[in-house]
Amino acid sequence: MAAGATDTDSRSDAQDEEARLPVIPDRTAAVTTYDAPSPPAEARPLFGFRSAVHWQAWMLVLPVDAVLLAAPVLWLPQYAKAVLAMTAIALALLSGGGRYRARLHLSVLDEIPGVIARLLVAAALVSSVFALRHDGEGVETFLLIVLPGLGLVVLGRVATTRFILAARKRSVVAHRTLVVGGGPLAADVIELLQRHPRYGLSVAGYLDDGDDPAASAFAPHVGALAHLERIVAENGIEVVLVAGGEFDEAELLDRVRSPECAGCDLLIVPRLPAFVTQTGTGDHIGSVPIMRIRTPPLDGVSWTLKRVFDVVVSATVLVVLAPVMVICALAVHLEGGPGVIFRQARVGRDGKLFECLKFRSMRPADEGESATQWSVVGDERVGPVGRVLRRTSLDELPQLWNILRGDMTLVGPRPERPHFVEKFSSELPRYGHRHRVPSGLTGLAQVSGLRGADTPISDRARFDNFYIENWSLWLDAKVLLRTINEVLFARGR
Repeated sequence: MAAGATDTDSRSDAQDEEARLPVIPDRTAAVTTYDAPSPPAEARPLFGFRSAVHWQAWMLVLPVDAVLLAAPVLWLPQYAKAVLAMTAIALALLSGGGRYRARLHLSVLDEIPGVIARLLVAAALVSSVFALRHDGEGVETFLLIVLPGLGLVVLGRVATTRFILAARKRSVVAHRTLVVGGGPLAADVIELLQRHPRYGLSVAGYLDDGDDPAASAFAPHVGALAHLERIVAENGIEVVLVAGGEFDEAELLDRVRSPECAGCDLLIVPRLPAFVTQTGTGDHIGSVPIMRIRTPPLDGVSWTLKRVFDVVVSATVLVVLAPVMVICALAVHLEGGPGVIFRQARVGRDGKLFECLKFRSMRPADEGESATQWSVVGDERVGPVGRVLRRTSLDELPQLWNILRGDMTLVGPRPERPHFVEKFSSELPRYGHRHRVPSGLTGLAQVSGLRGADTPISDRARFDNFYIENWSLWLDAKVLLRTINEVLFARGR
């Protein structure tokens, strides 16, 4: 770090302390725990090359959108002016409000509604002007050919999203992040970022004025809040993430607005994260910002539609996949004898027990073991047929009958055994809140990579409650679409 003033006798004790702060090591790859400073971890190059450029999402997404929007010129040269005008308008609508700034949680399914809406607005504006200038002639042809071409933009978003995720996972894109706060909340956030590089944030260290050592297990403590500007300036920090901690909030506000921090992305974890949902809307009382939180609708018309959808889909799939289920039953019978359906008590909505059905993929030693034994990857009790069923999720097909008779729903928190519900409820805050809705055949946690017994229960509970707090029919649709992807590529246990 900088040597500081040359007249060391005139410096205060605070300045001495600040001058002794170490430069944060440049570690682009996340670690599971922090024990001591380590040398920089080399990021793996994507497609065989490395660049010093600080890549941003818009550098990729904007050009791809522009090329695909203008593509109809190739088969509609006579409409070149209209197509290029629509391209310009669509790019303006798509880029407004920082929409080319990549989200931490990347999902093309989250983007599709907004992208399609803006593309349709652009097409409508251009076609209206086209109709006025040409007395309505050729408008139908323009729309019939251009509108399907807008699907190219959606496909382009799928490709660019996958590219960005790959770059993040390989640490090609890993924005150096400084966490403000050192308590349990900060520790949880740092651990999640280290475990999931897909968010594109590499934690360099944390600041806190308190003595809470929780975050020290995952990142180095690099100073107090008073050192924020200096650490940001001298260590190439790109993101400042505030996650609780012991410090003066007025001082924090002044420091994050300083010139040294002006170029950083500022991320804030709210004090009461459980109350901040995607369904909330901004408001204010005088000059005090207020977040209006919508209570999740767990009954009413929307849930009636959800139930109707469950019945229609489960009945249809049971009929269509009946031959597949017969084959699965025969395979299970040949491997382990009679008793192809495994029945087990699980906890459903409001803590009520129901009998969950599955194709038997392993044979437990006794009923007590079945109720309390945790199955892990590589369990010797699972035979070859069982491994295939689990890998492809075919063992879950009998639960369509659970859905049809109302024990479960298509999308919701996965049901757990009573023994573990009692255990986890005593160990994890808000674990029991996941039973506010029916158990699901698939869920947000499962399509987010948290399948099987080897994933953290705390993460799964957070995802389940996040799903409930932000529930909508579109969220169910997104989970189902992602589930299809998981099953097709056999990403099960």
